[in-house]
Amino acid sequence: MTTTTAPAPGPALDAFIAALPKVDLHVHLVGSASIPTVLELARRHPGATEVPREEEELRRFYTFRDFPHFARVYAAVNQLVREPEDVATLVLGLARDLASQGARYAELQVTPYAHHVVGLPMRAVTEALDLAARRAAAEHGVEIAYIFDIPGEYGEQAAKVTLDHALQEPPAALVGFGIGGIEQERAKYRDAYRAAFAAARAAGLHSVPHGGEMTGPETIWEVIEGYGAERIGHGINCLADPRLVAHLRETRLPLDVCPTSNLRTGQIARIEDHPLPRMLEEGLYVTLNSDDPPMFATTLAEEYRVAARVFGLGRAELAELAANGVRASYMTEERKRALLAEIDELTGPAQGPAQGPAQGPAQGSAQGPAEGGAG
Repeated sequence: MTTTTAPAPGPALDAFIAALPKVDLHVHLVGSASIPTVLELARRHPGATEVPREEEELRRFYTFRDFPHFARVYAAVNQLVREPEDVATLVLGLARDLASQGARYAELQVTPYAHHVVGLPMRAVTEALDLAARRAAAEHGVEIAYIFDIPGEYGEQAAKVTLDHALQEPPAALVGFGIGGIEQERAKYRDAYRAAFAAARAAGLHSVPHGGEMTGPETIWEVIEGYGAERIGHGINCLADPRLVAHLRETRLPLDVCPTSNLRTGQIARIEDHPLPRMLEEGLYVTLNSDDPPMFATTLAEEYRVAARVFGLGRAELAELAANGVRASYMTEERKRALLAEIDELTGPAQGPAQGPAQGPAQGSAQGPAEGGAG
């Protein structure tokens, strides 16, 4: 895998990106841990995993050969999250990092199964998530919502644990239900995953699965038809199927795109090869996100700089990507209007389609099942 060292966008555009109100709709709890946070956890739990306890070694540890190798490294870092305090540390670290980049809201993907296997009780995890969300808002001005996701390679037990936690002990800010991990492993558990998503949707949670990151259009069709997807993580391989592209365009089904992530895990060979520009040309509904930023040596703001530097997007296009993220989020409509007004004030009225994504049956509420059943 190679990267480019194209010229920076320039001070004026950098300042615009810093000031642009942003949201991150695709970022993972463990993958959001900064280098200092991971080192703190590694030293807090010596001997828990193979994760290095020195910065230079940890940065080398974050050099990925391919997606399965990334998944193994991610699992090793997961093993460091062993106490409720560790969960809260990760959430607050992300909130602090996002606030420094002008971000106002994030939908944080949490994998309950990873906490289950190290013995953390559901209630303890939920209490940590609730506490951290309150502190993130009070101390950093960042609203945190949660998406519970199934690690797709772990099968029926992982689906059951994730669903049980979502329905029995949900954090107050739980808005969605997802699935990640190695897409090639999902087919053998198809029925279990479809059933879990059906139950989560019946409880009012939004369906926000990964799809089309490391496999082709067939996985995207599966999450649409089998999981009732209302928003899709990545979706970058949709372009191989013109019928799928037409469907995504017509339904305005949002795709949460993370360019640097796709480079670092080997889904593209060069950042210039990323399909983001063509996705925009095709009229697809795209949001820009960070995924696992410290692991991939990026930030949410850096993804906007990449869009400008590598793909030539200007202020209007960057502002529209930011507005897309707001519209596609599950924050309250009042909060959406306020953030869109801030974007308009910074840039003038957004250029491009004014309407948001197609509205699913549960869309528009910021409350999880513990708050009356609406996702």
